[in-house]
Amino acid sequence: MAENQHDLDEIWPRWKEAVTMSPSQLETWLDTEESRSVGQKEDGGESVGHRSGRRIIDILRTKRDDLTDGDVEHMRTVVGYVHRHLAQKPSKEDIETSKWRYSLMNWGHDPLA
Repeated sequence: MAENQHDLDEIWPRWKEAVTMSPSQLETWLDTEESRSVGQKEDGGESVGHRSGRRIIDILRTKRDDLTDGDVEHMRTVVGYVHRHLAQKPSKEDIETSKWRYSLMNWGHDPLA
């Protein structure tokens, strides 16, 4: 359980706004080639966003009272990423099939939902 309830209370509404995909939607998405095609990869392996997506699924499936400080920290990271990335919306490409959207979806946010 998160030791600092204040931190969880502060991030919770922003998390609910940033993560628009359900655990099952995110799980299905992460299994696609499109999901694996985007993001920064370390040593040619799994991208940072893809790994984050798997962690987001775990957090979404955890009761709020059972979240750890580490979970709360990752929630804060996700909210920050989604907000920064939304500000970089491309103007000249098809959003539906853009790497921009695919990256956001790896982080649990579908801008078209």
